[in-house]
Amino acid sequence: MKKHLLFSAAMVAAMTASAQTGEITSNRGENWLSQSGDWGLTFEATPLLEYAGNLFNGSTGNGGVALNNFFSSTGSGGQEVVIGGKKLIDANTAYRGRLRIGFGSDKTTELVDQVPVPNPPTFPTPYPTVENVMKEGYMAIQLGAGLEKRIGSTRVVGIYGGELNIGFGSGKTTYEYGNPLSNDLQGSRDTEVKRGGVFAVGLGAFAGVEWFAAPKLSLSGEYTWGLAMSSEGYSETTTEYWIPSTTTPNTGAVQSVTEEGGTKSNHFSIDTGVSGARIGLNFYFQ
Repeated sequence: MKKHLLFSAAMVAAMTASAQTGEITSNRGENWLSQSGDWGLTFEATPLLEYAGNLFNGSTGNGGVALNNFFSSTGSGGQEVVIGGKKLIDANTAYRGRLRIGFGSDKTTELVDQVPVPNPPTFPTPYPTVENVMKEGYMAIQLGAGLEKRIGSTRVVGIYGGELNIGFGSGKTTYEYGNPLSNDLQGSRDTEVKRGGVFAVGLGAFAGVEWFAAPKLSLSGEYTWGLAMSSEGYSETTTEYWIPSTTTPNTGAVQSVTEEGGTKSNHFSIDTGVSGARIGLNFYFQ
């Protein structure tokens, strides 16, 4: 909802500026508008605007920057951060592409009591501790390509066209334990969980406006409509067990087993949410 409000605000700002279209050059004679042969670089501004909103209202509920989502309508929390590019083949037509290559990791360390406790201390000496470590990592790649048509020769330009996006992703969590399994610490526990591989495709049409706020610098807003498909495979979990010896007392061995589990999912939709409303900051250069 907040994204749509931000987009609507951008549209209102662009329409308000449309009355100022009589002058399209700067005081130094610089052309405000993009021209045939220009290259363009686009930064999606929605995550930045929402982050600024968090700073002003002291909230973290406006959505943050997250790289583990493919399209902004899927995944959990946050917004994707995507860099886009354009090549104007003439004044009214441009090829455009989008790129996102994300890698990330988190590490959490927890202190737990050592098992078994050697020479148990007496109060107030603390019991010895060891570290349990959890590491999470992910990879996400998104590629997009499209054709953009442009209408108008003033500071407010209409844009429309079509775009194809393809995404791939994977994730893994590993666990390292300070206490090894033994006769004193029997049982089972996960050592690695691999998330099922994700594949996503989005094909949609877009339409919006682009307002040139300065020479070769514009703010754009657009809506998309189209289809989205994604699939995620089963996860793989590796678990270690302590197997006591049946012949020698107080001995045994650790055995690891890897199994598929979780759920396998497929998603299909035709909606305005393939990539939703987007606000972009565009720079053009020869």
